[in-house]
Amino acid sequence: MSTLGLAGRADGANVPFELTRLGVLMAPEEGNPLEVEGVLNPGTAWGSDGNLYLFPRLVAEGNVSRVGCAKVVTKGGVPVGVEREGVVLTPDRTWEHGENHGGVEDPRITDIPSLGVKVMTYVAFGPLGPRPALAISEDGKEWTRIGPILFGFDDAMNCDLNLFPNKDVVFFPETVPGPDGRECYAVLHRPMWDYSFGRPGEPAVPPIGHDDRASIWISYIDAERAKKDVAELCYVTDHKFVAGPEFAWEELKIGAGPAPLRISEGWLLIHHGVTGEITAGGFSPQQNVRYVAGAIILSADDPAVVVTRTEEPLLAPATVEETSGVVSNVVFPTAIEEIEGAHYVFYGMADTKIGVARLDRVEA
Repeated sequence: MSTLGLAGRADGANVPFELTRLGVLMAPEEGNPLEVEGVLNPGTAWGSDGNLYLFPRLVAEGNVSRVGCAKVVTKGGVPVGVEREGVVLTPDRTWEHGENHGGVEDPRITDIPSLGVKVMTYVAFGPLGPRPALAISEDGKEWTRIGPILFGFDDAMNCDLNLFPNKDVVFFPETVPGPDGRECYAVLHRPMWDYSFGRPGEPAVPPIGHDDRASIWISYIDAERAKKDVAELCYVTDHKFVAGPEFAWEELKIGAGPAPLRISEGWLLIHHGVTGEITAGGFSPQQNVRYVAGAIILSADDPAVVVTRTEEPLLAPATVEETSGVVSNVVFPTAIEEIEGAHYVFYGMADTKIGVARLDRVEA
């Protein structure tokens, strides 16, 4: 793995962190039919055996995705490669495949110590398009589905989120104050006000007061319910808008990346921002787009509140692996882990490979 030494920093250091790319961690294995269309957008989890595991999206011919498992190999504490260990999820449930498509995609994993489990959110690309679903693990390697996420109806929104596709779903690692002050688990997600998968030509219908660009929202689960039965994480309520596109580099849409990281200023959320053009609905191949990574700090007292955000990207497509691939010009962060005192961000490169970057605090 080559060290490229290219870093990005927030303009004005309003978010005092930078990302330095370290190179390619995983690429499609020659001759492997499960990876012929790319390995990308992984989750990560520490196993009970002390090893760090990568859970990449593996894309087979026909854009059929599975979630694989690979042990992360480090050198001097720095991730440098992987050892493949097979597949942990295949699209074999009714909510994960349709007549001519299917997939379990883009896993995000959050370790939630107070529940004694690691929670994997993933995109179940089923009969009505992409919907979020959950799996859990106690040992960080074996995963058990607990079902699709269901959104409680919110009369104040006058909107049923279950009618819409949703992606970029990730849990906070500990409880947070809920809307009424009670202890809650919280999940970030990105509803898309887009019916084009099931009803081509149907206009987007965002909630009143919001435009139709995909943005970051938050929902909650009562902590006492979840502690009694972890399956309650599938039933979320009290939906709130968190952040939408604000700057030119994210004008099309934004979405959450890895699980939020607790810092002194609040919660650090690495996110992606998208520019470009989508001409045939949100579910067709998106070639004329550019994905970059930025960061948002959310309030510790109310994670629905944005404290500050990067005015410029922390990481943008620059290397050949990021600028040329199945979908060119993409960096897509999906996991963050601490290894020997340093934090590393794992990200998809042009929907083809997986890269790693080091996250550092920048002192003023």
